[in-house]
Amino acid sequence: MIQNQSGKQTLVIGLMLFALFFGAGNMIFPPAMGQQAGEHIWTATLGFLLTGVGLPFLGIVAIALSGNDIQTIGNKVHPTFGLIFPIILYLTIGPFFGIPRTATVAYEISVTPFLPHQLVGQKTPLIIYTVLFFAITYWLSLNPSKLVDRIGKILTPALLIILVILAGKALLTPMGSFQEPQGDYVDGAFFKGFLEGYLTMDALSALVFGIVVISSIKEQGIKDRLAITKICIKAGLIASTGLIFVYVSLAFIGASSVPTTGYLDNGGAILSSTASVLFGSLGKIVLGLAITFACLTTSVGLVSACGNYLSKAIPRLSYKHVILILSIFSACVANFGLTQLISVSVPVLIAIYPLAIVLILLSFLDYCLPIKSTVYIISLAATSIFSIIDGLKAAGVNMEGLNLDFIPLFSIGIGWLVPAIVGAVIGYLISIFKTS
Repeated sequence: MIQNQSGKQTLVIGLMLFALFFGAGNMIFPPAMGQQAGEHIWTATLGFLLTGVGLPFLGIVAIALSGNDIQTIGNKVHPTFGLIFPIILYLTIGPFFGIPRTATVAYEISVTPFLPHQLVGQKTPLIIYTVLFFAITYWLSLNPSKLVDRIGKILTPALLIILVILAGKALLTPMGSFQEPQGDYVDGAFFKGFLEGYLTMDALSALVFGIVVISSIKEQGIKDRLAITKICIKAGLIASTGLIFVYVSLAFIGASSVPTTGYLDNGGAILSSTASVLFGSLGKIVLGLAITFACLTTSVGLVSACGNYLSKAIPRLSYKHVILILSIFSACVANFGLTQLISVSVPVLIAIYPLAIVLILLSFLDYCLPIKSTVYIISLAATSIFSIIDGLKAAGVNMEGLNLDFIPLFSIGIGWLVPAIVGAVIGYLISIFKTS
């Protein structure tokens, strides 16, 4: 039995993991943060990196330590939680929101700018594009054993080259100086950046992509859990390094773009404008290619991961049938448009993201200091109360009558943190009394 792999194989898996994490949304949020943070950009970026890079890395390692997938970790809470939470997670970042969004974002940035004026806003181009997009996604996802080669050796290098060109040009010929910070970035740049990292959804994705990485390692004949964990850590560090480079570069682009482009509404508009400034007419093509590669690699990763999980959960359906259904369903959902998808998905993501964070952290605590299910249950219950409140607020529900500002960090959107810690401590004390 093989218990190690070559550095080249580890590098390929690391590049694959980077490509799976790095979707179009990841390209949009850092430059938007850069414009708003201005002179406080590096403080904000540090917070963003904690949630946008640090948590996904921990998620991958947590899955590796579990030896299986998110359901294995969820079962430590309760078998029912272990069944329901993964399904919610897979459906949320899969066919309901995550997978369709990859196509709509790619379409909005890489296709819409090149359409004749009379076709902008029409459904026909979007339908044609989504059919082609998910046909390619389906083909790339058909053979999981080829996923590492196709993404790690082909798509990722192409994506990195495009990003290096864009970032290099911005660094060599800066568009302007950093401006005064705006809004919450004036006094709370770190925490605002921390919350912006949520938008990448990569901590959620890590719980899904972990099984893709582990499967790729096992297919090379490596079965020992410790050996798999070590490889996952190395691959995770490679992916994290790539993400840090990209996020820092894009944040710099956004922060330095204001004197040239002015303040723009979203990261997509910022990137489009800066690409045109840096490269002229070629800029839009370069940006379109980068977005297309980023979206396609993420789509393939999500379809493959969801296909693996659902084909096991529903034995009557083969992997091939599941990914076909996922591709067709996602193509249909994508045609509702990007704006509608985001407006519906944000409250759901805000509600479940803290649960994923706490679950990851508790799984590490459990590995170092074995804990009972009571710790998981009470901590996650406390977390869910505040994450649901935040989700309802994001959905536009009037919460003015509920004054919880006395909860530490509640006013900045991290009110779940202290209750989660207190819940874990209470659960630990209860478990001690039960065994004494």
